[in-house]
Amino acid sequence: MYYILIHSLFVKRELILTKHFNWINGIDINELNICADIIRNKGTVVFPTETVYGIGANAKEEEAVKKIYEAKGRASDNPLIVHISDKEQIDELCIIENDIEKSLIDEFMPGPFTLVLKKKPIIPNIVSANLDTVGIRMPSNKIANSFIKACKVPIAAPSANVSGKPSGTKIEDIEGELEGKVDVFIDGGNSDIGLESTVVKVIDNIPVILRPGRITAEEIKQAIGCVKINDKVLGKVEKGEKVESPGMKYRHYAPNTKCILIDIEDEEVRVKRINEIIKQNQNSCVLGFLEHKDKINLKKYVVLGKKNDLEEISKNIYAELRKVDNYNVDLVIIEAVPKKRHRACYNE
Repeated sequence: MYYILIHSLFVKRELILTKHFNWINGIDINELNICADIIRNKGTVVFPTETVYGIGANAKEEEAVKKIYEAKGRASDNPLIVHISDKEQIDELCIIENDIEKSLIDEFMPGPFTLVLKKKPIIPNIVSANLDTVGIRMPSNKIANSFIKACKVPIAAPSANVSGKPSGTKIEDIEGELEGKVDVFIDGGNSDIGLESTVVKVIDNIPVILRPGRITAEEIKQAIGCVKINDKVLGKVEKGEKVESPGMKYRHYAPNTKCILIDIEDEEVRVKRINEIIKQNQNSCVLGFLEHKDKINLKKYVVLGKKNDLEEISKNIYAELRKVDNYNVDLVIIEAVPKKRHRACYNE
């Protein structure tokens, strides 16, 4: 019996020996072909995109997609996003039902944008969590696009992290969690954006944001003329309720350390409130804006960026959230982006 147990552990370890490829200075064609072969043979590859790193498998193969859920510890009712390298692939996978969907594709793909469309039977139900829709995204990142194109199949890929943990924006943040659970890590350097794609579904000819991301409501409104935010984005999804986008139902992007978000518009009142919290919680850390660093009485102050520089903040937030558990603090205080920068034109 002991022999069988030891033998099975040894075999398992051999089967999941993870390869590491560094493409920061350029794509290695031989390694690219290895990655493509692994995908076509139902394996999994962690790859960079312009938003965050993803863990990918052949979206057409149920057995391959199961490995994503296993590696992440992801709930089976949490749908995945399918990544493509060319807009022409959309017709193979989905049905474009109206001109608004066409306009969104033309305006925001490739890029940090996901569109939920009616899926065709070629996409197995495990990808869509048994829904008749699926999210489609075309990354603009050169490595991601070349990788998907070489695979010659669509790639189902959530963020490359254990479910519930902050998304990975650099390979060293991911390796410890997924080593031995995937076949390959592709290191493409730090993510350019560092924030997930915006997920949108067109309902009654109106783009509805299911998950906020890099593409803002303002940008969608400017392109299409209208936009709404799904009520569940800031509300609670009931147990058993189905969702059409990742990020809506389960606890996401959270460190183990307790965190609180300070969302006060008046800057003077905001800084005063943070200092009050610090007085009651001496062993704290602040993730805040450069302009407030000298006004907050705490040594452990991590600058996310300038308060109106959303690109810098989004690039830093996940990486910093991954570090806070190592600070050995009891509380993490996080400054919220000013409302006027992220809520304009919602549900008008």
